[in-house]
This record gives sequence, C-alpha cells and structure tokens, in this order.
Amino acid sequence: MRLLVVEDEEDLVDALRVGLVRAGYAVDVAHDVAQAREKLRVDSYDLVLLDLNLPGGDGSEVCRALRGTDQGQAVRIIMVTARDRLDEGADDYLVKPFAFPELLARVRALLRREQGGGTAILRVGSLRLDTSRVESHSNGRELGLTPKEFGVLHYLMARPGHVVSAEELLEHVWDEHTDPFTNTVRVTVGNLRRKLGTDAVIETVVSKGYRLREDT
Repeated sequence: MRLLVVEDEEDLVDALRVGLVRAGYAVDVAHDVAQAREKLRVDSYDLVLLDLNLPGGDGSEVCRALRGTDQGQAVRIIMVTARDRLDEGADDYLVKPFAFPELLARVRALLRREQGGGTAILRVGSLRLDTSRVESHSNGRELGLTPKEFGVLHYLMARPGHVVSAEELLEHVWDEHTDPFTNTVRVTVGNLRRKLGTDAVIETVVSKGYRLREDT
C-alpha cells in the first residue's frame, strides 16, 4: 500500500517514514501545500496523512480539493490537527502529539475498510497474511518475506482471482523514487514465487499482469 505523508516538521517526517516503511508501506512525502497537490495530481495513493497547518496554505483545502477528484473518492485521509475535531472530508483525525502505534492502528483500520474487510488477517487457500503483525504463512510455514514481497502478496491476496498489472503493483507497493522502467516488479514476483514454492500459484497473464489463484 502506498501512502503520502504531508507534513513540514522534518523530524516528524523522518520518524513517520521510517516507521511506516518498516510496517510494510511505500511512503512518499510532501512538505507543503504545493508539493502535496503536485504529488496527488501525478500519483495515486491508498491513504494520505495530512497535517492541517502547512506552508503555503491549509491542509483542509488540500483535503477538499482531493475529494473533488476521481482519486479522492477512494483515497483514505487522516487529518493531523491540534484541534479535537474531524475536519471536513477526512476519514479520521489525530491530535498532536500522538504515539506512532496509535497512528499505525488508524492507518491499518482505514485500509482494511477500503478493502472491505474488518480483520487484519487475509486468507486465500493455504496462505495466511497478518497485516497487523506483518507476518505471512503458508500451511503454517513462515515465509520470511521482504517488505516489498509482503506488499505484493498483500495486494494480490486482497484481489484473489483478479489480474493485476505490473504498473498497478508499481503504483501501490513502491514509492515515487522507483524507476517506472525497471524490472523490479518481475524480480520481486519471481522471488515471491520461489518462497511460496508449490504452496501457492501466482499466474502470469501474458501482456496483462499477475493473478493469485483463488484455489491456491
């Protein structure tokens, strides 16, 4: 899952990026209103963590503008504010200062809602993915996935039987610094297949992408 952190406090940005990446998310950063608008115009995100007070404007303006776009109808938004209220258009809010575990719990809850699930556990056949603990098993065997392998498997397991293009995986599992012409998706899927072994099948659909078989 790909997140955008819109925050101008450098120390907080660094801490959030490190924590969220360790939790398995791809993270982009914007430091002001102009950067946030540009990144939201160019890229797609699953969730935006949006500070209310920003250089160049107000976070609530970014929130309202985002909700007026096609992307904005689906993206989850957490507003970070010093005011104890939910700003217009946001799905949730956090009051500064906040503890990172609380933020992470809110992020996971909103992303599960977006996927139509009420649990942190995904199951497809022999596969079991715990998005809260960032653990993956197949037939009880720990898979030992890297963050990107975990992200790819998570995305496919949330859409079993559906064809997912390499571009879609790149957009949702990797951050903005990834070369769009790289073969990183193919390499990651190949490594993931080796770790899954015969326990699960990720099929290649020629010229279209990848599909996790539902009868895995």
